[in-house]
Amino acid sequence: MTYTAPLADMRFALREVAGLQRVAALPGYEHATDDTIDAVLEEAAKLAGNGLAPLNREGDKVGAKLENGVVRTAPGFAGIYKEFVDGGWNSLPFDPEFGGQGMPWLLAATVQEMWQAANMGFGLVLLLNQGAIDAIHHHGSPQQKATYLPKMISGEWTGTMNLTEPQAGSDLAQLKSRAVKAGDHYRITGQKIFITYGEHDMTENIVHLVLARTPDAPAGVRGISLFIVPKFLPGADGKPGQRNDLRCVSLEHKLGIHASPTCVMSFGDGGGAVGYLVGEEGRGLSYMFTMMNNARLSVGIQGLAIAERAYQQASAFAKTRVQSKDDGSPQPEPVAIIRHADIRRMLMTMRAQIEAMRALGYYTAAGIDGALKHPDRDAARKIQDRVDLLIPIVKAWFTDLGNEIASLGVQVHGGMGFIEETGAAQHLRDARILPIYEGTNGIQARDLVGRKVAKDGGETMLSLVAEMRALAKEMTTAPGDDLASIRSSLGAAADALEDATRWVAQSVKADLVAALAGSVPFLRLAGTALGGWLLAKGALAAQSKLAGRDGDPTFLEAKIVTARFYAEVVLPPALAQLGPLQAAGRTVFALPEALL
Repeated sequence: MTYTAPLADMRFALREVAGLQRVAALPGYEHATDDTIDAVLEEAAKLAGNGLAPLNREGDKVGAKLENGVVRTAPGFAGIYKEFVDGGWNSLPFDPEFGGQGMPWLLAATVQEMWQAANMGFGLVLLLNQGAIDAIHHHGSPQQKATYLPKMISGEWTGTMNLTEPQAGSDLAQLKSRAVKAGDHYRITGQKIFITYGEHDMTENIVHLVLARTPDAPAGVRGISLFIVPKFLPGADGKPGQRNDLRCVSLEHKLGIHASPTCVMSFGDGGGAVGYLVGEEGRGLSYMFTMMNNARLSVGIQGLAIAERAYQQASAFAKTRVQSKDDGSPQPEPVAIIRHADIRRMLMTMRAQIEAMRALGYYTAAGIDGALKHPDRDAARKIQDRVDLLIPIVKAWFTDLGNEIASLGVQVHGGMGFIEETGAAQHLRDARILPIYEGTNGIQARDLVGRKVAKDGGETMLSLVAEMRALAKEMTTAPGDDLASIRSSLGAAADALEDATRWVAQSVKADLVAALAGSVPFLRLAGTALGGWLLAKGALAAQSKLAGRDGDPTFLEAKIVTARFYAEVVLPPALAQLGPLQAAGRTVFALPEALL
């Protein structure tokens, strides 16, 4: 089963929900015209569907291999990567000063959905490079930017992030890698694990961003610094020169994403890898968070992408798999399973949640553009506060749904879904890592409750609630039973999200443990409610377009029906999370540890 980018829905989400027109009007984005955006989307869809997607299955079966210290990527990966770089795709959202095209992050997120849906094992090299570019661009010296950014932005070199160590996991305060000053550089020693594309054969150099401690650094996160540690040290001509003292010692054997080499990296076996300090000593973790915020949005987009891929395959299978009679017909002949009620329920659930994710993901990406480019800095700061609030929701809610939707995809296939040959199982295996890396989803929920809501007492979330209510009021004059049902559910979602937010804001102060015990249900409620808000916004826009005979009526009617299904079937169970999030703190710690 291949992949076809859902361009119609992507364009709708870009223009009618995320506000592409407002983004394109921001200073510096004047070249992001409608014609240019459409041309980029069309060409990206071709590369994703015809180039990346056909390599996905073979990449999963063959995987990446370590041979004499060199990682050989899956068949076809090096060739498609060259095509990708030659086409300028890597440079899309980056600073033109260093060779980027300066296009909106909103467009980059949309295109990124295509890469990740077509071939997530390949798409990971792009995701890590993007984050490394961001960190150097924000915190590197002028010389570091001039040396590394043009090559990384073009895609000639790729970047990685080296955080995790065997004893540390997500607790970066436990890092032991060392950095000893030696003239104009440092000598880095230590081991890092779970390094995505830490070694590969697709580029001439790999730029590692490494967290390490200097000898006199204090304990904890305040003692962590960030270093650029290239595989080959750039020469005076900017080309790769001497090989640095670092190597991939093994590849992890994983449940999924087999085509993406997950490396154990060793630094300094021969006396110390040359590393260059980024910014100031002791500020490495704050610098890395620049990269991680970007990466968490991208991982959320991966959850959306794998869900879309699983849905397309399940839908195609359901239309061709003939089994059992139609319950709504007296005829005894078996029919395609898409005629059966439970298959339709599963497909509609997949479709509605995917459209909600796409709307919220693109909306968040548009917020990144607004925070970067809005000429009013006070307005930009408020937009950034909203983005900061939404990032953990996008990362965690999207990736949880990516797993659930990929699992539904297997279920639609029945027994055939459990057989590797159909390909449905790969999507589920690939999706499973998403709630884990870039901060587990429990960490995202903790961040949402303990930092983002606590920061302002829930005011940023309550401003979103106010917009939900304003949209519901706007919908009162719109005709049609569908919109009336959606409006009613939107009002209930706003009420539940307000009640939950106020409870969390109060509980964080009064009983932090109780608030954290309910943090995952709160995040789930928030994501589902906000997704419903943006689907309602899309439904209203679709209704207006139908009335004005503007667009494909079949597509527009489907948008309204899907939003109604979400409002009536998906939203109610999520809004019931209000009870569990308030009650969890009373029983989470009720059993002694020995009984667990």
